[in-house]
Order: sequence, then structure tokens, then C-alpha cells
Amino acid sequence: MRSACQAAGATSLLVIFTFVVTASGGPQSGRRKGSTRPPSQPASGPVAVPTPKTDSDPQPIKKSAPVLSHKNTDEVDESDILRISSNLVPIPVTVIDLKGAAVTGLSLRDFELRVDGQVRPISEVTRSETAVRLAMLFDNSGSLDFAREFEIQAAKHFFRRVIRPIDEAAIYSVATESYLAQALTNNISKLEQTIESFGRPEGSTSLFDAIIEAAGYLRPYSGRRVLLIVSDGVETTSRADFELTLQRVLADDCQIFIVQTGLYDGANVRALAAERRMQEFAVQTGGAVYIPRSTRELETAFTQIAADLSEQYVLSYYPTETVRDGRFHVIDLRLSSRKDVRVRTRKGYYSPKS
Repeated sequence: MRSACQAAGATSLLVIFTFVVTASGGPQSGRRKGSTRPPSQPASGPVAVPTPKTDSDPQPIKKSAPVLSHKNTDEVDESDILRISSNLVPIPVTVIDLKGAAVTGLSLRDFELRVDGQVRPISEVTRSETAVRLAMLFDNSGSLDFAREFEIQAAKHFFRRVIRPIDEAAIYSVATESYLAQALTNNISKLEQTIESFGRPEGSTSLFDAIIEAAGYLRPYSGRRVLLIVSDGVETTSRADFELTLQRVLADDCQIFIVQTGLYDGANVRALAAERRMQEFAVQTGGAVYIPRSTRELETAFTQIAADLSEQYVLSYYPTETVRDGRFHVIDLRLSSRKDVRVRTRKGYYSPKS
């Protein structure tokens, strides 16, 4: 009798347990309800998500960074973004001899790094096999109307000559309101089609705002981060000024290369001022400025940029905790083994705040 009661009790418990599990679990689809993403165009490469502002941003900030419109962006998982340690200061370096030829075969012991006048250790030296993450800023403002075809050809030549399978490029349209026209991709046809799709140039030029947004877009990605500006460099309507723009670019560890089109002999004062600013962007970030006057010189300019990126060294420097003060620190890099060379690299970096 007792055995029968026990069996009946066990059966009842089993039924109750089965009912509870069924009611609480339900069919599983592998995705939580409400997390379905809206349909989007196929992603051509990882797209950076906005990074919240932290105390590691350079100080002091004169004004808040512009918030510009984004178009044609693709949604991706957070896991697709490659985050970078805030301790690492990458230092891309170009070394050339007196004849202008790239110097190769250098090793860690050939370089001497000084930060704020003090010798600092370099952790690693790699070569140009490091991937490039590049954003082209293509001038679509009215000031370049007369040089439109010149700029289109410049952009196409660059993509064909420079982008390797391991590299990725994005395109920003620069006018009164700048926007991301093509997310990072290594598909050269897509990049060329984006350039060709731009309409008639019009409006003013918010170049500084576009530089800040493009640098921030590249910031989450590993590799060498490069901005390529194809423009006359004339700035008219940005909310940011030159000093803030340079500060943000240095903080985001970007090099700037400029193909400054539309400048000719007898340029006006406005164009000369633009030329000086472009030179300063390049000098401070370790890039270069090219001012082609013809299609032949255009070919030479992009050949030189391609050679520059392919022959670079990338030094890794990890600052000590004692200098995590949010301030700008001056870099002086030289070769301890040779004096007959010229070293081109960034002039400093902003330390993240502890």
C-alpha cells in the first residue's frame, strides 16, 4: 500500500515539474524577442560604433566636437569592432636617405625615442605588413567645381595604387554637411562607384568637421590609421577650428596625407593660408602634402604615397602610468646608428587620463 502511494506521489511531482518547465521555457528561437535588427545593406567591412566620450579625450577642449550626419552605414555586432589598448602609442615612421630613397633593414636597436626630452623604451618595431585603415575625405564643395574631373581621377588612381587586400578604405563626402558615403571596405569597385555617384559640387566646405569625424570613425580599429584629404584645403564653415582639429587627430593616432588639388601659381591669400594649414597637419602627424599641377604629377603623387605606406616602420611605445595625465607629450625620434637620413613621424601624442 505504501509503495503504491509513493509511486502515485512521484507521478504527480513529475507532472507538476513537466508543466512548470514547459510554461517557463517555451520554444526557443536562438534570438531574444525584440532584438531583431532592421534590414540593412550588406556590410562591406566592420563599421565603427560611436564611442562614448571619456576622460581620456585630450584636455583642454575648447568646444564640443561637431556631430555630423552619417549616411549609408551598416549595422554590425559589437564583437566586430577591434578595440585597442589605450596604453599603446603607435608611431608610424618613414625613413629616407639624402637621395629620397626609403631606408630598409632597420631594427629596434637602430631607433632612439625621446618623450618630453627623456629616452624611452620601444617595445616593438614592425614593417608595412601592418594593415591600413584609411578614410578618404573627398571635397564635394562648390569651391572645387572647376577641378571636379581632376579630383575624381585623383581618387581613382589612389585606390588602384594603394589599397591592398589586407587594407580597407572609407569615403567621406565633404561639403557644407559632411557624411560617411562608403563604410570601410577593400572592394575597389565599390570605392570608385561611390566617387562617381557624387553629384555636382555645391555648398561651402566644412573640412575641419569632416577630419574630426573621420578620425573618430577610425579610432576603434587596429592597424595604421590614415586620413587622405583630396581637396584644395580651403575651409569655410566648420564649427571646429584648426587647433581643435589637430588636437583630435593626434589623440586618435591618425596620419594625414593631402593631395591638394586646385592650387596654381598666383594663388590668392585664402589658398595660401589653406596650404599652410595642410602642411601643418602633415608635419604634426607624420604624413605628407602633394600639390600636383597636372595628371602626370598626380600619378607621381600617388606613387609616392603608395611607396610611403609600403615602406613604413611602426614602433610600439607604452607610456608608464606616471604620465597618464591627459596632456600632450612631445615625441623626438631619431636613428642612433645613422645621421645621413631624415625621419618623418608624428610630433607627439595625447596621454589618456588615469
